[in-house]
Amino acid sequence: MKEIDALLRDKVRMLGNALGHTIRNDLGETTLEQIETIRKQAKKARAGDAAERDKLLALLKGLSDDNLVPVVRGFNQFLNLANLAEQQHDISWRKESIDADQADTMFRDLIPRLAEAGISGTELTEKVASANVELVLTAHPTEVTRRTLIQKYDEVSHLLQARDDLRDEHPTLPAIEEKIARLIDEIWHTDEIRKVRPTAVDEAKWGFAVIENSLWYAIPAMLRSMNQDLISHDAPPLALDAVPIRFSSWMGGDRDGNPNVTSTVTEEVLYLARWMAADLYLRDIEVLGSQLSMYAATSEFKEKYPGHEPYRDCLHGLRTRLEQTREWAQANARGQHCEIEPLLDDEELIAPLQACYDSLVGCGMQSIADGELQDTLRRAACFGLPLVRLDVRQESTRHSAVLSELCEFYGWGNYLEWSEDKKQEFLLKELASQRPLIPEFWEPSEEVAEVLATTRVLAQPIGQGVTCYIISMASEPSDILSVALLLQASGVRHKLPVVPLFETLSDLEQSGPRMEKLWQVPWYRDYSGSRQQVMIGYSDSSKDAGQLAAVWAQYQAQETLSRVAREQGYTLRLFHGRGGTVGRGGGPAQRAILAQPPGSVSGGLRVTEQGEMIRFKFGLPEIAERNLKVYISAVLEANLLPPTAPNKEWRDTMSELASSGVTSYRAMVRENPDFVSYFRAATPEQELGKLSLGSRPARRRSGGGIETLRAIPWIFAWTQIRLMLPAWLGADTALSDQIDRGKLATLRTMYSEWPFFRTYIDMLEMVLSKADGEVAGYYEALLVEPDMQPLGHVLRERLKNVTARVLQVKEQSELLEDNHALQQSIQVRDPYTDPLHYLQAELLFRERQSADVISTEVEKALMVTMAGIAAGMRNTG
Repeated sequence: MKEIDALLRDKVRMLGNALGHTIRNDLGETTLEQIETIRKQAKKARAGDAAERDKLLALLKGLSDDNLVPVVRGFNQFLNLANLAEQQHDISWRKESIDADQADTMFRDLIPRLAEAGISGTELTEKVASANVELVLTAHPTEVTRRTLIQKYDEVSHLLQARDDLRDEHPTLPAIEEKIARLIDEIWHTDEIRKVRPTAVDEAKWGFAVIENSLWYAIPAMLRSMNQDLISHDAPPLALDAVPIRFSSWMGGDRDGNPNVTSTVTEEVLYLARWMAADLYLRDIEVLGSQLSMYAATSEFKEKYPGHEPYRDCLHGLRTRLEQTREWAQANARGQHCEIEPLLDDEELIAPLQACYDSLVGCGMQSIADGELQDTLRRAACFGLPLVRLDVRQESTRHSAVLSELCEFYGWGNYLEWSEDKKQEFLLKELASQRPLIPEFWEPSEEVAEVLATTRVLAQPIGQGVTCYIISMASEPSDILSVALLLQASGVRHKLPVVPLFETLSDLEQSGPRMEKLWQVPWYRDYSGSRQQVMIGYSDSSKDAGQLAAVWAQYQAQETLSRVAREQGYTLRLFHGRGGTVGRGGGPAQRAILAQPPGSVSGGLRVTEQGEMIRFKFGLPEIAERNLKVYISAVLEANLLPPTAPNKEWRDTMSELASSGVTSYRAMVRENPDFVSYFRAATPEQELGKLSLGSRPARRRSGGGIETLRAIPWIFAWTQIRLMLPAWLGADTALSDQIDRGKLATLRTMYSEWPFFRTYIDMLEMVLSKADGEVAGYYEALLVEPDMQPLGHVLRERLKNVTARVLQVKEQSELLEDNHALQQSIQVRDPYTDPLHYLQAELLFRERQSADVISTEVEKALMVTMAGIAAGMRNTG
């Protein structure tokens, strides 16, 4: 196996030694030796010797309650530090190898390929500017690590980069390593588990922090880098107002199944975003005021600002308006009335900055104009005054409930019992009506009042910071028309896009015909301007039908929607609701985009970035810059160098795989009477609520089976025991059926020539490389009643089977043969994650067997194992 990069190994060793020093100083040599003994024994046990594994288990079982927390914290923190070292090393100019996907040079390498296809010069720059990528930051409860610790980890990363930048004998190196060691001390002495579940506003503030600390710097840096590449290939630079990529957020706007997101929360978050934007621009203005001390200016500029330092005079006026805007936003966020007139139009922000830029250029000071001032103009074009635009999401039945109560109040009948045609007729009539729909003295139910309170927030000037209204579980045109009516009735005068979300297998299959019906409604065509965004859900479709059937349904839905949109004269933009894990549509962005149906990203791309993946991909400016370029490059490649469409044989084979997969998946998950009981016994699903992961409840409603559980804890629980079931269940049977029928050659051809199928198999392989049937079996032996254990044996045999089938398709003898970096990463982590798994199973056993209240130490140790395993797996849900 290829050796790990020596410099990375050095970083991991240095961080590990610093952590060991901290543990020794805090808890003594004995505790440190105990942790080290367990680690060494776990490494021996990984070799597959049952006797060595028994020795490891004996060591772990022998831990007293007092020793539990120090041991699990030690392993947890090492895994976090290893992740940090890998992440920082990935962007280091001193690393010895380049990633397989060569993300650093992806855009640069794409330009010559586009030139060969006849796209160069001005056309190339125009294509880049119009890439139309939008990343939607969401705070689903997958971020295990506290924000306090994230900030300390970020500081360690910056110090590691400083350490890289200096030669080995540089005199300041010891001081840098001393600072790193001090930070690790701080990390060790900080509680890694939240005591209080974060609020929706807390989540939004975390999202703002990602922009403040990383994306604010990454955007202008990325555009500078792309301009250098364009200019070097004889293409003009991007215009100052070019925005190939934007950002939106669900934090504070996603109320689907989350009673903690109210109209008051949404309003507060919108004002806080304005406050944060004003504050960030004020910081930029402070820097510019220091820099732009020049006296020479164009006559037009001098006429408006006749002073000796005209640029500072111009910026002083803008600073005053931004200070007023910040004061206004702060007061309103607190619910206080404020008479100050704020900046609300982006042009009011951009115009004075652009005037400074044009005057500097006009006076021969282009290099000065292209410094910090250009960066601020780039930020203003990307973030504007809202900073990050908010999506509002609500479940369709909540809107039907409003109309039902209104119809009952007016005596118009039972809206819920009407046919679809009658609903549409009623909605269109009310949309055309000049009279108010909502009566002045009506007293609706609490839930209905909350929906209307939200739409009234959107009618305020602050509502301009909302980019769209998403309807989950949308099934008919009336679901979209009802939202349009409620927005209009609440005073929303701009045509806010209404976005249906298709999630379940049946919804995906019916998405094309349903949108076709909507697009044929003349009123809606006028309202939408023949432009439509449709959201494709990945999480619930996978939980509903299994990953294999879901990905094929998603692919076909995109094909159908794209075709119908073209036929109806609509410009379609697909919004992909992906999660961090493969079981929720996750995976490398470039591979995922290029695996989409040809033509399906022609209207641009909108995609969610969820939970801990935001931190991994955008937490540091250098990493964010690279990942943003990956998205833009992949969209350009998908549109301008599209992959070959699948032939009939491949499509037929994929349909057979999906059909077999969904049948097999549902037979286990829905029809096996022991499955739900096994799942709850073998995994820490019931205990996950103690982690205080996010503001949203883990269940849509109390009681019930798997269908009531959100996709995130569903996947989190299986990941904790290393069975990774949601990503592969059903695929085992489907692949076996095809191979047993003599179609292995077809599958290999599909893998070789069809990006969609290759991406699916590679993602499946990646998940399987993290699975471990032996670890899962240990949980079962401790936690599951004997009469249900045969089910676990079946699942582990199926795991072995799907692994063998994937290796057959890929013509490999072991997993990850062509991905040494991930293979090495997993093997480095195993000696640290294994003890956490075995300890977690033991702690779950103790907790469930105890008739009394378990000790605080056991409770905390259990929660830390969950966080540590999540760090070891590099994702949660």
